Amino acid sequence: MINKFIRKILGVKTPARDLTEPVILGPDDHKIDPRLVSSNAIRVTSTLQDAGFKAFVVGGAVRDLLLGVKPKDFDIATDATPEQVKRLFRRAFIIGRRFQIVHVMFGQDLLEVTTFRGAGDMNAPKDEHGRVLRDNSFGPQHEDAMRRDFTINAMYYDPATQQVLDYHGGIQDIRDKVLRIIGQPEARYREDPVRMLRVVRFAARLRFTIEPTTRAPISVMAPLIDNVPAARVFDEMLKLLMSGHALACLQQLRKEGLHHGLLPLLDVVLEQPIGMKFVTLALESTDNRVKAGKGVSPGFLFASLLWHQVVEKWTAYRAAGESPIPALHLAADDVLDAQTEQLALQRKIASDMRDIWSMQPRFERRNGKAPYKLLEHLRFRAGYDFLLLRCESGEIDMELGEWWTAFYEGDAETREKLLTSERAAPAGAKRKRAPRRGPRKSGGERAEGAVAAGSGEE
Repeated sequence: MINKFIRKILGVKTPARDLTEPVILGPDDHKIDPRLVSSNAIRVTSTLQDAGFKAFVVGGAVRDLLLGVKPKDFDIATDATPEQVKRLFRRAFIIGRRFQIVHVMFGQDLLEVTTFRGAGDMNAPKDEHGRVLRDNSFGPQHEDAMRRDFTINAMYYDPATQQVLDYHGGIQDIRDKVLRIIGQPEARYREDPVRMLRVVRFAARLRFTIEPTTRAPISVMAPLIDNVPAARVFDEMLKLLMSGHALACLQQLRKEGLHHGLLPLLDVVLEQPIGMKFVTLALESTDNRVKAGKGVSPGFLFASLLWHQVVEKWTAYRAAGESPIPALHLAADDVLDAQTEQLALQRKIASDMRDIWSMQPRFERRNGKAPYKLLEHLRFRAGYDFLLLRCESGEIDMELGEWWTAFYEGDAETREKLLTSERAAPAGAKRKRAPRRGPRKSGGERAEGAVAAGSGEE
C-alpha cells in the first residue's frame, strides 16, 4: 500500500499485471476452513485429478469460503472436456446449449462441472444487440478466469493442496468489499445483460460497493435485459428474491434503474403507502425465513408482489357489476396472463398464486361449516399467512386476522365459541376482537404459529 502511494506521488506507473499467471495463496494467506468444503466437491476434484486432469472448486463457492460462509452450491472447473468428465462418474449428464456443462449427482446433491472456457470465437453467434447465443469454445485456465464475470468470482481453490489461484485481484476486492467486473463493462453487459442483475444481487447480498466503472453503464444499458429469454430473467429474479436480501436487492434495482420492464409493478406498488408496506413486510419476512434456514414458497412471494395489481383489477370488475368471487377470478386471470408472458412464471407457481388469492374472500365467511372447510384446503397455511400480511399492512381490519389465528390454533371448544359469537353478533354490529394468541415479538413479528409470511409452509 505504501509503495503504491509513493508510485502515485512520483508519477511512476504500476506495471501491468500478467493476467496469464495467477497469484497463488496458501492456507495461511487465504484462511479458508477446509471443513466448509463439501465432501462431494472434494470427491469430484480428486477423481478428475487422479485421472490426470486439473480440477478446482470455482466461482461463488470460493468467494463464500473466503468470507467464512459455507457455500450452498459447489461448482467445479476442469480442463477435462464434458465427454471426459461424463465417463468418470456413474451419474453424470451433459446439459446446456449456450455452453455445455456436466451435472454430477451424488444422491440429491448436484455439482456443476464446467470445462475451462476459452477466450471465445469471434464468430460465435450473437443477436443484433451483441448478446452471445452459443459458445462452446474451450481453452486454458487463465482464459477461463478472464471469461468469468466479477473478480471475486474468478478464483480457483484446490482442496488437495489448499491453494487459491487468483488471476484478477479478487482476494483484494473481497477484503475491500468491492464488486468489480472483469474486462470492459459495456462489452461484458452486452454479451450477457443478466450480468447487470447479478451486480445488483451480489452488491445487496454481500453489502459490497459497486466499483464506479462497473456501475456507470448499467442505467444506460438496462433495456438490453428485454432481449434476454424470459425464463433466464425469471431464474435470476428468483435467485434475487430468495437471496435473503430481497428487499435490499429490489431497492438496488430501482436505484440502478433496472426495474423498468423487469418488474414494472414496483413503480406502482412502492409508490402507494399500503402497497409499499405490504410488499416491504412480505420481503422482510421472506428474508428472515431464508436467514433462518426455513423454506420459502416462490408462489407466495410472487402472489405478494402482484397482489395490488389484482386488487386494482378486482375493484374495477366489481364496479362494473361483477359479483365479488367471479370478479376476483377475472382479475387473477388478467394479472397472471400478463405476468406469465413477461416473467415466464411456471405453471405450479401460478397455480399456487391463484389459490392464495382466491382464498382471501373465503376468510370473510365465519359461520357454519365454511371455516372448517377452509382449514382443509391444501394451501390454507399460505392463504392464512397472506391474510395476516394484509392485516399487518393495514389493508384490512386486524380483527379478521386475530379471529382466524384463534380459530386456527384453538381446540374444538374454542372454535365452537368463536362460531357462536359470530352467529350471535347482530347484523352491522362491530365484532368483538378475538383473543390474541401469544405475545408479539420485537419488530412487529408475531409469536410462532401466527405470521410466517413469505412461506406458506410450516
